[in-house]
Amino acid sequence: MTADLNINQDHNAEHESLLQFLYMAPVGLIQLKTNGDVIMINPLATQLLMPIKPDGDMSNFFSTIENVAPDLRNICTSFSKKRGQICDSLRVQLMAGIPGKEDPKILAVSLLKLDAERMMAVISDVTIVVKRERQLQQNEAWFNAIFSGVTDYALLSLDHEGRVDKWNLSVERVGNFKPIDVENMPYSIFFPADAMDSDRLKDRLADADANGWSLAESWCVKSDGSKFWGSSIIAPLVSSIETDKPQGYSLIIRDISEKQNSVNEILNSIYSDHLTGVLNRRGFYDAANIEFDRYTKRARPLSILVIDADFFKKINDTYGHPVGDEVLKHLASSLKECVRDMDVVARLGGEEFSILLPSTDILVAAQIAERMRKLIAESKLNIDGHEICYTVSIGVSAVSQYVTGIDTLIKIADQALYESKHTGRNRVTIITPTESNLQQ
Repeated sequence: MTADLNINQDHNAEHESLLQFLYMAPVGLIQLKTNGDVIMINPLATQLLMPIKPDGDMSNFFSTIENVAPDLRNICTSFSKKRGQICDSLRVQLMAGIPGKEDPKILAVSLLKLDAERMMAVISDVTIVVKRERQLQQNEAWFNAIFSGVTDYALLSLDHEGRVDKWNLSVERVGNFKPIDVENMPYSIFFPADAMDSDRLKDRLADADANGWSLAESWCVKSDGSKFWGSSIIAPLVSSIETDKPQGYSLIIRDISEKQNSVNEILNSIYSDHLTGVLNRRGFYDAANIEFDRYTKRARPLSILVIDADFFKKINDTYGHPVGDEVLKHLASSLKECVRDMDVVARLGGEEFSILLPSTDILVAAQIAERMRKLIAESKLNIDGHEICYTVSIGVSAVSQYVTGIDTLIKIADQALYESKHTGRNRVTIITPTESNLQQ
């Protein structure tokens, strides 16, 4: 009897020590059932998740994180092993931050399956780590661009407005261009038309002025219109002492098509939504912060659409989640069909998507939104023998003097989306940010 009592006391002490460890651990820890119901959560995990669940209801982990990591539930469901690591340091972006004031908030989520009924989630704040990683990646890309394949490049001289002012035989070698094709032409002729407009052309020159260089990997075009995956660097030439402005720029373009598959694989794993193939929340915020930073330096139109599938829960409940997934894929494809390559299409969470439209004012953005709404409303999907018709509601907004960051812009677009959904759905609503509606 005494021995049994001692064993029970030992077990109680171990359990108490385990609880103390969970609550004092320097990372967020959550024990949960395989359906996402939370069994135990430590204070740090609660604190880290509070920005996306201000009401404090964290009874189901998947529901809590669904709007910022919609793939997580599917990743766990598709994990077939009895136990083991489901995902390691999955990056989840909570908010965009404010340029120059607050960095984007990013969490790393790792999930471990303990047995058939339980899982453990480990959550940590990696905001500073990600910032340092990006700085290192930029430096590495710069050195790779200079020292890799130095014989396979096109070198051009540009004037102060980005027009080609000197011919180089290397341009013919890489792009099959002749002198008459490029002389006095803007350097945008080396890129697809819907990926480089006049604002984007000036942006890269401004980036080069500010940082000493501008580096990008993207689609480039040859003289016959065929595409290749290229790395391009723009650097300012010697500046005039009197004006302190560049007299011109050098442009180097390298064909790195052999790297495209490996680069795409890395980028997709980080920035793409697993289901639809468009950008995920993190990819959207990264791209959107770059565009907003450009807006603050050189004011020009910048609009946003927030799109939500109407009565999507009813589709899932009636036909099942696989059919719902096909609807989301169709929605993503339809949205991409209506925009340019330079526009940013992303799935923010669940059935909510967003599109950022650089160099586009709010009225043109509304026309694009109406074209999307009509295209989707007229579509008929045949999925597993079911004919599915659905509609979307869309909120439209654009930057103004009152917008301090991408989070603010999304907030107003969300208000417009709310109006669309509560005045009948299947419609487009515009709201321009003002001092009064940002204080609501």
